[in-house]
Amino acid sequence: MAFVHLLCTVLFFNILFTFVPSLQTTHSPKFLGLPPLQGGRGIIIGVLDTGVTPDHPSFSGDGMPPPPAKWKGRCDFESYRCNNKLIGARTFDSSTKQNVTMPPIDNEGHGTHTASTAAGASVQRANTLGMAKGTARGMAPFAHLAIYKVCPTGQCSTSDVLAGIDAALMDGVDIISMSLGEISSPPYHTDAIAVAAFAAIQRGIFVSCAAGNFGPYSGLVSNAAPWILTVGASTIDRNLVAKVKLGNGAEYDGEALYQPSFSSTLLPLVYPESCVPGQLKVSEVKGKIVLCNEGPFEMAKEVKRARGDAMILINEQIDGYTLLAEDYGLPASRVSYAAGEKIKGYINATKSPTATIMFRGTVFGNPTAPAVASFSSRGPSFASPGILKPDIIGPGVNVLAAWPFPIRNDTQAKHYFNIISGTSMSCPHLSGIAALIKGAHPDWSPAAIKSAIMTSAKQLNINRKPIVDERLQQADLFAIGAGHVDPARAIDPGFVYDIQPDDYIPYLCGLGYTDKQVSVIAHKPVRCLGESSIPEGELNYPSFSVILGPPQTFTRTVTSVGTDYSPYVVRIVPPQGVYVSVKPDKLNFSKSNQKATYSITLGRANTTHKVANFTQGYLRWDSKKYSVKSPISVKFT
Repeated sequence: MAFVHLLCTVLFFNILFTFVPSLQTTHSPKFLGLPPLQGGRGIIIGVLDTGVTPDHPSFSGDGMPPPPAKWKGRCDFESYRCNNKLIGARTFDSSTKQNVTMPPIDNEGHGTHTASTAAGASVQRANTLGMAKGTARGMAPFAHLAIYKVCPTGQCSTSDVLAGIDAALMDGVDIISMSLGEISSPPYHTDAIAVAAFAAIQRGIFVSCAAGNFGPYSGLVSNAAPWILTVGASTIDRNLVAKVKLGNGAEYDGEALYQPSFSSTLLPLVYPESCVPGQLKVSEVKGKIVLCNEGPFEMAKEVKRARGDAMILINEQIDGYTLLAEDYGLPASRVSYAAGEKIKGYINATKSPTATIMFRGTVFGNPTAPAVASFSSRGPSFASPGILKPDIIGPGVNVLAAWPFPIRNDTQAKHYFNIISGTSMSCPHLSGIAALIKGAHPDWSPAAIKSAIMTSAKQLNINRKPIVDERLQQADLFAIGAGHVDPARAIDPGFVYDIQPDDYIPYLCGLGYTDKQVSVIAHKPVRCLGESSIPEGELNYPSFSVILGPPQTFTRTVTSVGTDYSPYVVRIVPPQGVYVSVKPDKLNFSKSNQKATYSITLGRANTTHKVANFTQGYLRWDSKKYSVKSPISVKFT
C-alpha cells in the first residue's frame, strides 16, 4: 500500500509521518490585511485530512446560509452534528471492513486545525495555555466545509486519498485543500495527487496543496504540478517570547508555548555533553538551567527527570532563526542557532555561568515578518524545472487554530486550540483566500484564481525590506515563489494569466511523456503527435523559470479582469547576467475579459562580473491602478 505524509511540524523532531501523500489563527487574518468579517458565502471547501471535531465552535453553523443547491454530499456524523458550516463529513479507510461507515472524528488534531484555519467560524477568547489570546477565525468564515477523513491514523494511503478526492468532485466542492503530499515531486503520471488534481481542475475546482516540510534543502518541493497551487510556509509578526538573560547581562529572544511563573533570579547554567535520555545526572543539573542542542521533547523530559529547573534549547544550524513555540513540559526557551553559539561561548568563558528565562507572553510587531520558515520545502521542481515552485508562501509558523483535546492539563477550557507549525498550516490559509476570490469572481477558472494570488504577492516584509529566510538572508525564488500572499490585492489583480485544462496537454507532451502517460493525467486518450508540443516556459504561467543556454523567447496571453483601462507599461529588473526584452512594452485594454499577448526574450548579457549558477529578477506591468508582477528565475547551462 502506498502512503503520503501529513505536512505539519507538531512534535517536529520526533514525529515525521510518511506516506505517498502526507499531511503537512488568532492573528493571521489581521496580519494578512483581512477585514473583521469576510466573504466566502456559497463556496464549499473540501478538506482532505484526519477528520474534524464537529462540536468545536469553530464549526458552528450560526449565521450561515444553507449550502448551495449543487451540494450532493452527505454527513456521516449524527445529523445534529452537521450544520450549514459543516455540511459534509465522510471517512475513507481502506484498512477497515467493507461497507462499514465510520464517522470522521479527528483523533490526531491535524484535520481540525487545517479546516478551522481555512473556514472556521469566529470564536472569541481563543488561546493556547494563555498565549495568543484573541478571536480565532478562518480565512473565509462564511464558506462551507466538507470534510474527507483520508488519514485515519496520521498516515494517508493513496487509495484513501484518491477516494476522498473522487467523492469531493462528485459532491460539488469549489476548493480542495490538501495539507499532505510526497517527499519531492515525482513524474506527474505517477503522482496520485497530481493526477487527481487534474480531474478537479477539469471540473473547475481549485486545488491548494502544502509544499512540504523538507526545507531548507533544495529540490524537495511537493505537489509541484502547475495546475496545483503549491504553498510554502512563512512567519507572522507575532512571537511568544521567552527571553534568556545571562549573568553577563546579555539577552536573547527565544520562544515557548508554555510560559509558567518563573523566578527572575539568576540560576546556575550548565551545558552537559548530552541531554539524551538517561545521560543527565541529578547531581549535575538539579536546580539549574540546562542548555541542550538536540531534539526538544526527549531532552525536556530528561532535564525534568534529572530535576533541572529549566531548559534552553538551541536550534539546529539548518533551522537558523526559525523558532517553533512548543510546550516542553517545563520552563524553557527555544533560541536560534546563533544565540545558542553565543550562550555556549559565555559558558566556556565564565567560571560560574548563570542565566534566567523571562517569559514575556504574546508580542506583536516582529519586523522580519513574513520570513520563510526553515522547514518550508524549496524548489526547483525536478518533475518540471521550467515551472517555478513553490508558487506562494503564507502563514505557517506558530499558527493557532481549533484542536480536539486539551493541551497539557488545561481541562478547564470549554473548547481547545493549539499552536502548531508546518506547510500544513499555510496551505489552508491559501485555500480560504482562494474561496474569497472564488466568491467574488464565481466565473474565474482555477488558473485565473492562481494567477491573481501569484501576481499580486508581496516580496517585502513589514519593514519594507526583502523577505528573508531562516538565515535572515534574502530568500530566493525557490523559497518564496511569487512572494507572500496579499489577499486584498489578489481579489482585484488587474489582469490574469489564464490556462484551460486542455492547455496543459501540449506542455505535458513537451515534457517527453508518452501518449499513455499523458492520457493518465488528462483522463482521456491523447496522441502527442497530434498535439503542438510546447517547452515548459511556453505554458501560460504567471512566473518564469528558465534553463538558459542560447537565447529563448516565450509568449504570454493575459486577460483583463480589472476596472482601470489605462495602459500597462512594463518594467523589467533582469536577473544578473541576463538581458530581458519584452515586446510590446505596453498593453492596452478597453473592456473586461479582453486579451493581450506579449513575448519575452531572455539571453546571456555581456558582463565581466562573475554570475551565480542561479540568478533572479522580475517583470512588472504597471497601470494607474494595478501592478502585476512575475518573478524570473534563470539557471545557466
